Amino acid sequence: MKIVLKKCILREWRWEDKISLIKNANNIKVAGMVRDRFPYPYDNVAADTWLKEVSAEKAQTNFAIVVKNKAVGAIGFETEGDIFIRSAELGYWLGEGYWGRGIMTEAVQAVTAYAFSNFDLCRLWAGVFSNNPTSVKVLEKNDYEFEGRLKKSITKFGQTLDQLVFARII
Repeated sequence: MKIVLKKCILREWRWEDKISLIKNANNIKVAGMVRDRFPYPYDNVAADTWLKEVSAEKAQTNFAIVVKNKAVGAIGFETEGDIFIRSAELGYWLGEGYWGRGIMTEAVQAVTAYAFSNFDLCRLWAGVFSNNPTSVKVLEKNDYEFEGRLKKSITKFGQTLDQLVFARII
């Protein structure tokens, strides 16, 4: 699957993305805005683990964000199963050198459309760290609605923060 957009291309992850993946992911500012399963420092082992995981996907739900033939970020969604079978969590990150260009806004729009068109979903949601206003703007530009604030629900690098929950419903 390949989605060609104005500012980037979304496509499957490839083993040849490894060097660019490490270069863009190994950044404390990036790691500071995502779950701990995204390690810092981001090294060869982390890249190998990720690339092995996404290459085994049966249905594509994770995409490399590619700019000028380099994987510079990631976007994807996870279905939740059980009684939450029609709901999925959206997640994304982008290398710092690519911030402020509208790349993620475009990628979220495309993956949201892809998820709703290709999976039996009625809800996509994202949890945003309260100290990440840029991610809030990305979601709001894509018609995700603020659903609530989970007070002191996350701790990252020793700092306990609120999580802001946004969702898009169809």
